[in-house]
Amino acid sequence: MTAATIESPVMGRPGLTDTVRQTLSMAWRQMVRIKHNPFELVDLSLSPVMFLLLFVYVFGGQMAGSTADYLQYVLGGLIAQNAIFLTMYTGTGINADLRKGVYDRFRSLPIARSAPLAGKIFADLFKQVWSIAIMLGLGLLMGFELRSWAGALLATLALVVFALAISWVSVLMGVVADSEEKVQIYAFVIIMPLTFTSSAFVDINTMPGFMQAWAKVNPVTHLADAMRGLLSSGPIAEPLLWTFAWAVGIFAVTAPLAMRAYRRKMV
Repeated sequence: MTAATIESPVMGRPGLTDTVRQTLSMAWRQMVRIKHNPFELVDLSLSPVMFLLLFVYVFGGQMAGSTADYLQYVLGGLIAQNAIFLTMYTGTGINADLRKGVYDRFRSLPIARSAPLAGKIFADLFKQVWSIAIMLGLGLLMGFELRSWAGALLATLALVVFALAISWVSVLMGVVADSEEKVQIYAFVIIMPLTFTSSAFVDINTMPGFMQAWAKVNPVTHLADAMRGLLSSGPIAEPLLWTFAWAVGIFAVTAPLAMRAYRRKMV
């Protein structure tokens, strides 16, 4: 059997229904891995718990005068930050599978080329929902006053949509980097400035003027403000619209670039 014969099923263009079915199959494959390695959920649970406890009980008194007031402010920002950090796992996982030859085996199957990547992303969205539940549950135990459960559901939806878009940035890094460590470095260099120069942890009006200008257009600011408005108090409509706009823009730019780099990798 020739190489052309092996690759021919992949070179075809499956219909939308087949692509969706194949993507869901790949997502289920990722979910089954959690069953065999439940420590992944332990890891996903410990990090958000640690960040929430440290930020509230270490910085709360200084930032807002009391831990209770700071909890009301910072929980939405911490949920936003945690979601963005979690997307890094998508890139490192794809990078590891590429180096191990997993995607070479997928290439011999009669499936859409996008299915393995999209399946990985959708499976990782479950981790996003899990972490949101952990942080919100702990926040309620710490005294967080939830605006409404409808707001919490809408906040989860908005966060998942934004994380879905950011995941394609992580996919792009995972495909072009030559090691998991480099994916983590690239992600860290991008995520840390984005989150800490936003309204996630502090009021941007306390920042120097030049930094305020950036913070006001920072996508993490819009996401954190949307989370804060939906979960606690504050404006909702404008930051939520900006969050969805940023999600669409990021996806429109990075998804085609990631797929192009992936196809080149598979040649």
